[in-house]
Amino acid sequence: MRSRTPRRGRMLAVLLAAVAVATAGPVSGVAEASAASRAALLPAVDREVRFTADGTTAYGTVHIPAHRAGRRLAAALLIPGSGPTDRNGDQPPVSTPHTLALMAGVLGEDGVMSLRFDKYGTGRTGLGGRHSAPDMAAYTRQAVAAYNALRAQPEADPHALLGVGHSEGGLQALLVDRAVRAKPAGLALIAPQDLRILDMFDDQLAAGLDRMVVAGQLTARQAQLNKKGVARAIADFRAGRPVDTSGLLPSVSALLNGIFGPVNADFVRSDDAVYPPAVARSVAPGTRTVVTCGTADAKVPCRTTPALLTALAGARTTGPGLRVLPGVDHQLHPAGTPESEPVIAASARRALHDFARPWRQVTAS
Repeated sequence: MRSRTPRRGRMLAVLLAAVAVATAGPVSGVAEASAASRAALLPAVDREVRFTADGTTAYGTVHIPAHRAGRRLAAALLIPGSGPTDRNGDQPPVSTPHTLALMAGVLGEDGVMSLRFDKYGTGRTGLGGRHSAPDMAAYTRQAVAAYNALRAQPEADPHALLGVGHSEGGLQALLVDRAVRAKPAGLALIAPQDLRILDMFDDQLAAGLDRMVVAGQLTARQAQLNKKGVARAIADFRAGRPVDTSGLLPSVSALLNGIFGPVNADFVRSDDAVYPPAVARSVAPGTRTVVTCGTADAKVPCRTTPALLTALAGARTTGPGLRVLPGVDHQLHPAGTPESEPVIAASARRALHDFARPWRQVTAS
């Protein structure tokens, strides 16, 4: 019996050693996870950044939401709409709805950081020495430079880059996606330009003329004559012929002369050459996408979205897809809200949250 006891002791020692080896990994992993959960919660912060495109310095704001120290965050480039729209989504002093600044806040609630920037002709960036608006390609190059600046931020996860564009910025998000090597993991096209720009103008002017008929400000015949005059002016511009707006309503004539005049003609021609659904067909399969349209949006009505949606479906994108926003206007306001009211409708907030769900980070203790 005495000869067997040491053997039992040796067996027990081996068994205990094996148990110790087997449990060492998990115990260490639990400790590491516990340490990560105790990592300091860094507060939200806005940081001014600058980047260069075509030799011009552009300026923007990086919004970093509250997050655990050492965590990389999904990062969204916010691209403004048409005209002199700045990093916040404003055209001061006339229109200050803060659309992009508010969108940055909504995405930040899900732990998504963002960069929004003053495009050419706005804010600190200005025209960069130009005397007229750049063409569409120059705006795209600037947005690509902004995307690369976002990717270089120390908090950004380079595998979770997102493009979020409002209005014309939705088209620019598609153009950036086509231009960059490190493709966005997701695209949020918020009330996006989904037609050639002159087709959009034609549609908007026709709708405006119809509203004037309903209001008793025009006869149906006057509206029809102006619609035909607008269509003729667009056809002449596209063909490179002189544009004649005589005989049209003074307001319509002034608008067309501004669009086709020397300040804007190059940009309009370059934008009009782009058909958004054709660009959407090149989006990489698996890209998470959302497209919104508001039922009170007079600029990008829901009836114009099918071709863009079909193109995205053909590209085999994934994600929430179309989100119809009942009673929401082009600035993402509930219908009837003053133009400069800084608010985003609840349904638009939900669409952004749905889009960001795969990248959501919980920072609560």
